[in-house]
Amino acid sequence: MQAAKPTVAKHQTVNKPKPISEVTYGETRRIATGCGEFDRVLGGGIVPGSLLLLGGEPGIGKSTLLLQTALRIPSQRILYVSGEESEQQIKMRADRILGVENSSGTVGKTDCYVVSETVTQRIFEHIDEVKPDLLIIDSIQTVSTETIDSSAGSISQIRECTAEFQRYAKENAVPVLLVGHITKDGNLAGPKVMEHIVDCVLQFEGDRNYGYRLLRSLKNRFGSTAEIGIFEMQGDGLREVANPSEFLLSQRDENLSGCAIAATLEGVRPMFIEVQSLVSSAVYGTPQRNANGFDFRRLSMLLAVLEKRCGFKLGAKDVFLNIAGGIRVSDPAIDLAVCCSILSSNVDIPISPRFCFAAEMGLSGEVRPVTRVEHRIAEADRLGFEKIFVSKYNTRGINKSRYQIEIVEISIIEEAFRNLFA
Repeated sequence: MQAAKPTVAKHQTVNKPKPISEVTYGETRRIATGCGEFDRVLGGGIVPGSLLLLGGEPGIGKSTLLLQTALRIPSQRILYVSGEESEQQIKMRADRILGVENSSGTVGKTDCYVVSETVTQRIFEHIDEVKPDLLIIDSIQTVSTETIDSSAGSISQIRECTAEFQRYAKENAVPVLLVGHITKDGNLAGPKVMEHIVDCVLQFEGDRNYGYRLLRSLKNRFGSTAEIGIFEMQGDGLREVANPSEFLLSQRDENLSGCAIAATLEGVRPMFIEVQSLVSSAVYGTPQRNANGFDFRRLSMLLAVLEKRCGFKLGAKDVFLNIAGGIRVSDPAIDLAVCCSILSSNVDIPISPRFCFAAEMGLSGEVRPVTRVEHRIAEADRLGFEKIFVSKYNTRGINKSRYQIEIVEISIIEEAFRNLFA
């Protein structure tokens, strides 16, 4: 016998076509999460009635992020529905997150309810009882509806359950946060239509061997997708990182060859990362090429440029490249730093840690301009770097007197080599 769907309060509206000039709108009200990095990615907070999807690898911290958010949103009633963990497990994690705050047995200022449930019909019964201001489902792959005869996690179940939560969010103006699993290819598990249904798709990523985590917005109907949030995983939860460069730049007492600092952008936020290279003679006859955190094909291209256009004999040498901190970078502005770190290791001459680089390399060996170079220069100046190497085609219109940092303009890679190693 098919179970009847529980009823939820509906707001019936009658729409009719109207000229676009007559459509009015006001500033969207948002719910502040109490986490500046999370709010930054969302565009200022959670919009009532929105449907958000958070994906990431297993164990990366998705549940920790959402539970920490639920516990610290002020003056809101939260219902946290878990299909993966028991209520006791959630309570243990809440105690670790709140620490001293939870010593009295309270859950901070937030009215947070938890329940372990996997059937949507019973979840809506709990919703009718609690009447939450925010609903969290962890995870959508573990939830199923009795109206479809298939196992939880199947394409039809994920599609229908997502549609049910979307209807609830829109009809009751209650935001719903869904946790989503990802496949071995790094894509969100389930039908692609799920990503079209939701209002915001967030991706939580990072290397589990390192403490940092990045929160990216892949889709956001209420804000920009150019922002990222940076966190550090600690024993008591996730800590916001205001200055990511402090984690991505190693602290060294002496200069070592093969290291160069690149000024990159993650979204609109400038970050400084350390590029490490090792160039050595090929032991086994066939040269090895290896890149961690950097596109291997782009590394091969840069090595070919250095060999063909600049005369550096690297064809018979092993080249190993690593982006410190385990971060993966796709910004072409780190090309110059990669080339300089390789040349530094090749000639065994260190580059000053007070120098940084922001330029793209062309196939003819020219140093090409990059976007938002003024943001990179300003951040390098703020962090106390002495020199920044940029393309000479990137400095038109820049008032150099505004900065204390020396801006070195170069047009071809040989100029960088002469500046650094002559």
